[in-house]
Amino acid sequence: MGDPTMMMDMMKGNLTNILPMIVIGSWINWTFSGFVTTKVPFPLTLRFKPMLQRGVELTTLDASWVSSMSWYFLNVFGLRSMYALVLGADNSADQSRAMMQDPMMAGGGGAGLPPDSNKAFKSEWEALQIVDH
Repeated sequence: MGDPTMMMDMMKGNLTNILPMIVIGSWINWTFSGFVTTKVPFPLTLRFKPMLQRGVELTTLDASWVSSMSWYFLNVFGLRSMYALVLGADNSADQSRAMMQDPMMAGGGGAGLPPDSNKAFKSEWEALQIVDH
C-alpha cells in the first residue's frame, strides 16, 4: 500500500473532475433528451448508430447525426487537451499525468521499485511443483 496522503490527493482530483461531469451530463440528458445535436463531417456505417444516436429512435436517420448525450461524451473524452489549456498544464483534475509519473503506484507496486520477475517465476514454479494430479 502506498502513501495515504497521495491516495487522498488522487481521490480529491478525481472528485473535482467527476462531479461537474455528472452534473453537466445529467442536465444535458434531462434538457436535450431525444434531440439530434450535430452531424459529423464524414459518413459512418450503421454500426455507429446505436452509439451516436442514444435516445433517438428513428430508423431513417443517417448514422452521421449525433444525439446530445453522445455529443457530450465525445466532447468530454475528446477534449482533454482543451481542458489542459483552460485549466493549466498542471491541474489536479488530470490524473493521467500522475499515473504516468508513478506507474507502480497504480498497480499497487509499493514504493516505485520494479517487480522482481525472478522471484515471481520461482514462486509460481514452486506452486506448480506442489500440485499433485
